[in-house]
Amino acid sequence: QVQLVESGGGLVQPGGSLRLSCAASGSILWFDTIGWYRQAPDNERELVARIDASGNPDYADSVKGRFTISRDNAKNLVYLQMNGLKPDDTAVYYCNRVFRQWTWGQGTQVTVSS
Repeated sequence: QVQLVESGGGLVQPGGSLRLSCAASGSILWFDTIGWYRQAPDNERELVARIDASGNPDYADSVKGRFTISRDNAKNLVYLQMNGLKPDDTAVYYCNRVFRQWTWGQGTQVTVSS
């Protein structure tokens, strides 16, 4: 059974930065396309960034130019560097396979507020 653990969230002022980390036990993350998702209260979960097995990233228009997804294959981690954060980025952030998803983890809370 794959267990996903997200970390790195917190409270940050508008314009600030955070780096989120995604770790998985029971799977090698670089075998798959991994995505970062977010869900704000009362909203649908949305995919904001993904990275394929070759390291090619893709982003939702809402975060393009501000967020960067990357992998450290040696550590079996996927990161999301978030810069220029806005209040609308406030959400719980999750990672998962984009295709054939595993059980969702707990997520990590990102709150952007002054």
